[in-house]
Amino acid sequence: MRVLIVEDEKRVAAAVKRGLEAEAFTVDVAFDGTDGLWMATERRYDVIVLDIMLPGMNGYKICESLRTAGDWTPILMLTAKDGEYDQAEALDTGADDYLTKPFSFVVLLARVRALLRRSGRSETVTYQAGDLRIDPVTRRCTRGETDVELTTREFAVLEFLMRRAGEVMSKSEILDNVWDFAFEGDPNIVEVYIRHLRKKLDEPFDRQLIQTIRGAGYRLDPEGG
Repeated sequence: MRVLIVEDEKRVAAAVKRGLEAEAFTVDVAFDGTDGLWMATERRYDVIVLDIMLPGMNGYKICESLRTAGDWTPILMLTAKDGEYDQAEALDTGADDYLTKPFSFVVLLARVRALLRRSGRSETVTYQAGDLRIDPVTRRCTRGETDVELTTREFAVLEFLMRRAGEVMSKSEILDNVWDFAFEGDPNIVEVYIRHLRKKLDEPFDRQLIQTIRGAGYRLDPEGG
């Protein structure tokens, strides 16, 4: 699940980003309204957390622009404390929910999950390829009858490959969908996580689900299990 945070208070944005990433979300951050609108139109998000008071363009304008363009990505608007008019205008411009500052991360997370459920984007199914099964809600991974412990990032890489089982995914596609928008590190980090997954999911079972397609990327082959 990918979330866009548009928030100019960098400490708030960083705290929310850390919290959501700990819950296995992939998170991008914009610190002004202009960048926020551009990012929202450049990539598909499952939820947008949008502050009202932003440099460049305020949250109302961003929300209105997205809705006018036919983009109905769920939006959680962050409003001023006790700002009844802010809350009313947020809903009138197309926001799905609002949260007043200061807020608890636990409450924000619950609101995000509620938006995902209402929009039908919440994960309510498991994914299976051969004898490999994952549950995105509980983050449980099993191979046959054996539970396999994965880190948050390992699970995110595997989930992306499971969603696209049978398709060849390039390094850049995996980076774009699992790491954040501004990632500028070594793209070979993908190889590192593929190796980790193979050690945990393939080698102990003497079967190969994750295949390397030379010059193209990686494919999770359901028939490999």
